[in-house]
Amino acid sequence: MARVDMTYAESAEISGGSGSADALFDLGMMYCIGRGVSQDLVAAHKWFNLAALRGSDLARQYRLEISREMTNDDIAEAQRQARDWMSMH
Repeated sequence: MARVDMTYAESAEISGGSGSADALFDLGMMYCIGRGVSQDLVAAHKWFNLAALRGSDLARQYRLEISREMTNDDIAEAQRQARDWMSMH
């Protein structure tokens, strides 16, 4: 399977969905299961967190589930990345 240039894919996903909860959730799923990218629970948590902030109950559930597999430091990093993303968007 070909790897995706995430700078491009993230931009396309977010702009295509105007940063909607659904678009952010889809990015979380990509990283959660490694669909087209390397699996990365920190990145998945970040995107699920942002989707949850936009009202996605499903993102809240997935964020909780993957947080059980993450260290406290990983969760803190994901939260920092989410705050950074919000400050830029």
